[in-house]
Amino acid sequence: MVTGTFIFLMIVLIAICVILTLVILSQNPKGGGLSSTFGGGGSQMFGVQRTNDFLDKATWTLAAIIAGVVILANVMLPRAGGSNMMPEIPLMEQTLPAATPEQQVPLQQAPAPEAAAPVAAPEATE
Repeated sequence: MVTGTFIFLMIVLIAICVILTLVILSQNPKGGGLSSTFGGGGSQMFGVQRTNDFLDKATWTLAAIIAGVVILANVMLPRAGGSNMMPEIPLMEQTLPAATPEQQVPLQQAPAPEAAAPVAAPEATE
């Protein structure tokens, strides 16, 4: 059974992925990006570099948050049967045919072990 916390983490993960997609699409690989789209044009001002830095930092931050949420969701995922990673698969018992009297091998008794003589403990010297 999936818990409410796990579902919440999945919703947060999807939302962060959508935001990360929008941040990446707003960047331009040639350096224009969002700043040139909204009036930056050909003039390179301070604001242009700050916008590019912000989008770059936002990309890396969102990627790190996604990695953290994925690891947290994996830890929070309920496991059946404790910490076992493999699903429980019932084993089929094999039945062997009953042995006929001709197939039975008589058991031989092993010889009794010889009784060892008790060993005297060495005397303690002071």
